[in-house]
Amino acid sequence: MADTRALDAHVAALGGAEDAPRRSLWRRIEPTAWGTGSFVVLLLVWQFVPYFVPLKAGTRLFFTVPSRVAGTLWQMIATGSLWAPLGVSATAFAIGLVMAIVVGLPLGVLIGRSSLFNAMFDPFITAFNATPRLVFLPLLMLWFGIGLWSKVAIVFIGALFPLLINTYEGVRNADRLLINVVRAFGANEWDIARLVVVPNALPFIVVGLRLAIGRAVLGVVVSEFFGSQAGLGVVMVRAASGFQVDVVFAGLIVFAGLSLVMTGLVKLVEDRMNRWRPEQVNAP
Repeated sequence: MADTRALDAHVAALGGAEDAPRRSLWRRIEPTAWGTGSFVVLLLVWQFVPYFVPLKAGTRLFFTVPSRVAGTLWQMIATGSLWAPLGVSATAFAIGLVMAIVVGLPLGVLIGRSSLFNAMFDPFITAFNATPRLVFLPLLMLWFGIGLWSKVAIVFIGALFPLLINTYEGVRNADRLLINVVRAFGANEWDIARLVVVPNALPFIVVGLRLAIGRAVLGVVVSEFFGSQAGLGVVMVRAASGFQVDVVFAGLIVFAGLSLVMTGLVKLVEDRMNRWRPEQVNAP
């Protein structure tokens, strides 16, 4: 009897070991599965709304379903009518975001490390960050004209402040004890910023970059809606004036896809940085 119990326990242990990878696999894919499932359910409900909800003639004019949107988007891709306006929008997005990174990161570190620069720039940063970006558009159109550079400017302004403020907060929250230890070994301010401050501020910087991407896409859309002659936003505005709801939704999907791709790339960088961090060991 004892041998039988031991054998049963051994078999159960082997079964548990075999089930463990399955459970760990489900835990990895569970958020994606739930998110994808809810999205599919939403699309199905949207697709079959006209069959179950009576829509008036005027409402049907402004209503569309996912299948028609997908067909319109595929037609725009196949005919090549999507690529030229998307290229204009992507160029403004890329230039403005890169400029915001080049300016925002060093300036955030500098303001976070220097009380003098903090006192000088903090009122301007607070005021401009609290001001809606849309109010700058008429002035930027007067300065740069209706073209690429006015869009680049509004994207730059929108993406700069989330990145700058988060970098500043990350620098201010750096480990003071570690800074003092490095300084005691004769490190100068450049070494302290390079070895201690910036690595400690990386989580804040990544969050600021994710926010900056959203603000940059918003800047492109707003500038093309109100002050541009070319771009995907201009295509959406013209389609809306012609009651082409499918084209409007197709442009919306492209902008959302651009945001998801860029945010996903930042997420990959964030995950890689999380692997570099040492795990905390809890005391028994």
